[in-house]
Amino acid sequence: MHKKLFKYLFIIVIIAGLVWLGYTGFKERWFNINGWFVGGNPFGVDVSSYQERTDFNKLKDQGVEFAYIKATEGSTHVDPSFRQKWKDAADAGMLVGAYHFFSYESSGTKQAKNYIETVGKLKGKLIPAVDMELSMTEVYNPPEKEDVVRGLKAFIAVVEEEYGVKPLIYAQKDYFDKYLADDFKDYPKWVRNVFYPVWIDMGDDWTVWQYNDHGQLKGYQGETYIDYNVVNMTKGGLDAIKVK
Repeated sequence: MHKKLFKYLFIIVIIAGLVWLGYTGFKERWFNINGWFVGGNPFGVDVSSYQERTDFNKLKDQGVEFAYIKATEGSTHVDPSFRQKWKDAADAGMLVGAYHFFSYESSGTKQAKNYIETVGKLKGKLIPAVDMELSMTEVYNPPEKEDVVRGLKAFIAVVEEEYGVKPLIYAQKDYFDKYLADDFKDYPKWVRNVFYPVWIDMGDDWTVWQYNDHGQLKGYQGETYIDYNVVNMTKGGLDAIKVK
């Protein structure tokens, strides 16, 4: 009787501990279960000026196979660290791509031109990526779906004409559902989900998964954390998102 009681109490304690760990981890995002589910998919990071003086050789030594670097935002802004990171990544032989942070304040055409003028040729590198998200202000005063669709279509049209590939669209599941599901379903998706496995929401309908925004590696200064990503091998892996 005592052994059974002890067994049940032990199970209850373990379950309570896991619930507490999961709750506090999800709340603070220092505990990330997604690493258990990434499998053998190619591992990469995304970086911007928040990660200063990035050493891509050190990142490679820690298993990083690819990196997306922030290039531009809106119609005029260029990330101040982009050109140095772009050069350093090339010198290190890191497979890289450049991403654009989309703004609702300017036309998609002008934003695409800013990206192309900044990034230049992409042959042998990763396909262009566009980051679609809302600021805190925009969460409470969100743009109209029609405006988002119109702007993103204009951006994509110019980028596709320049590079001959469909760009990768980065967003969270709820953003895809609200703004993009009807008009961009055939585009490769870079899905942000740092709380639970991407396939719970998306099935196999993802190309890149940002699974942790509190990763820590050696090889950069400034921001403590770095975003972790994997590429979906069932969609062709890294070869499927290279510009030929």
